[in-house]
Amino acid sequence: MTIRSSSPLLLLLSAALLPLRAHALLETCTVTTAPVVFGGYLVTSPAPTDATGTITVTCTAVVSIAVNYTIRLGTGSSGSYAPRRMGGIAGTIAYNLYSNASRTIVWGDGSGGTGTISDGYALNLLMVSRNYTVYGRIPAQQNVAPGAYTDTLFVTVDY
Repeated sequence: MTIRSSSPLLLLLSAALLPLRAHALLETCTVTTAPVVFGGYLVTSPAPTDATGTITVTCTAVVSIAVNYTIRLGTGSSGSYAPRRMGGIAGTIAYNLYSNASRTIVWGDGSGGTGTISDGYALNLLMVSRNYTVYGRIPAQQNVAPGAYTDTLFVTVDY
């Protein structure tokens, strides 16, 4: 049985969480997020602006059981992975989220060339938490107006 639940990941402002539902009453997993906060963006800088956030998946079980799951990220308000866009009063700014530190694999839902993260482990009456870094990047030299830009997207964990 596959359980699907989502937790919004709010870029710039705060994180939110929603619990995942129990899987056949044997295991329970929750997902929490720490936001990707880019801070200031200098439009004249030749370098991109990078930041990181964290997704934490925590599972517990009543009996020893193997847990396997896949973490997917939504498109956010732009509806696209190429690129995602944060919105503000003055317009939008392009950015993206990646599953690797070199920022070459766009973290998405597995469609359109995006990747997902899959993991698994055995539980032995213990709680296990795993942290996954979200690597964010705003490309350099975008002609955008000063202001605050944000986006909200969903983190989905299937297990």
